[in-house]
Amino acid sequence: MKNTLITSDPKIMMGKPVITGTRITVESILDRFAAGETIDHMLEAHPRLTKEAIFAAFAFAAATLRSDIICPIADRAA
Repeated sequence: MKNTLITSDPKIMMGKPVITGTRITVESILDRFAAGETIDHMLEAHPRLTKEAIFAAFAFAAATLRSDIICPIADRAA
């Protein structure tokens, strides 16, 4: 099933995946959640955002990480 809540368009946010109809990137959703922001706070801060869209961003990120492309993690201590 195609995810219609996440889109990518080279004219919007340089083609990064975004919540459809917004300029809110999947990356931004993940960064906020990783920093400890709650889903409820994200919904309050962005009235056009929905809980379903947030979960779609999580699902998109998980599916992307399951792909066959390996992205090495750089040693940040260097």
